[in-house]
Amino acid sequence: MHDRLVSFRDTLARTRKAAFGRIATLFGATEITPELWDGLEAALIQADVGIDTTQELLERLRERVKREGILRADALQAALKQELRAMIALPIQPAALDGLHPVVVLIVGTNGSGKTTSIAKLAHRYKRDGRKVLLVAADTFRAAAGEQLDVWAGRAGVELIGGQPGADPGAIAFDAVRAAQARSVDVALVDTAGRLHTKYNLMQELKKVRNVIAKALPGAPHEILLVLDGTTGQNALAQARQFKDAVEVTGVIITKLDGTAKGGIVFAVAHDLGLPVRYIGTGEKIDDIEPFDAEAYVEGLFE
Repeated sequence: MHDRLVSFRDTLARTRKAAFGRIATLFGATEITPELWDGLEAALIQADVGIDTTQELLERLRERVKREGILRADALQAALKQELRAMIALPIQPAALDGLHPVVVLIVGTNGSGKTTSIAKLAHRYKRDGRKVLLVAADTFRAAAGEQLDVWAGRAGVELIGGQPGADPGAIAFDAVRAAQARSVDVALVDTAGRLHTKYNLMQELKKVRNVIAKALPGAPHEILLVLDGTTGQNALAQARQFKDAVEVTGVIITKLDGTAKGGIVFAVAHDLGLPVRYIGTGEKIDDIEPFDAEAYVEGLFE
């Protein structure tokens, strides 16, 4: 927990100094005033928490102030941190890694979100934990996607299965899942298209890949993780809704949080979409990914 707290604190340095730094300043006052409430609302929205999520947070806090007789600003800050933790501590559907060979994880997201890099980081992490990993390059619509994943596979020291640019992604995914079974792979990570060069709808293509994987291995994919760029803020939510509706996303990876002064997107994802954040990107190196920890995240925003 200590190492994770340090990692989160470093990642969230910009957010802590900017958006949530303003929030901490508000609580420097002794008493709870109307100005404090107004400032808190503005700061949360500016931090990319989102209007709806901010309103619910403030309603919860006002109720606690009445119910618990909170009078001091420092006590209100403690209550805010508790409410923030509760908002993002969503239950996670376990991947049940033990007993399943392979566990198939479908990774979705738009181009530029950090999807391919996140896949490589996950592969490195799983391998470090002693699991046999297979990467599947099923994004055949972006010319450099397979090459990029091949480079990352080399860095992570894991196997890669792919196809020629323009090849059918579903066929690649089907063959790769069958190969993963034959090779006693523990985890198969499947990269998918983030944009198409045709008029065919991206979500329909992703549905097709998901369904083909299910034919290759009943019950798969066992997880569908959506990669979101933390620097795009509320724009990422519109994307996330589409992916969630189309392919039944089970969790989210948020990248580039170290490069933004707004860390509130995590709360918007949890509240507006009901999706647990599974991992966050903490930097550019291959081991810069951490399992999400609600307590460490909130502490990293304030301290």
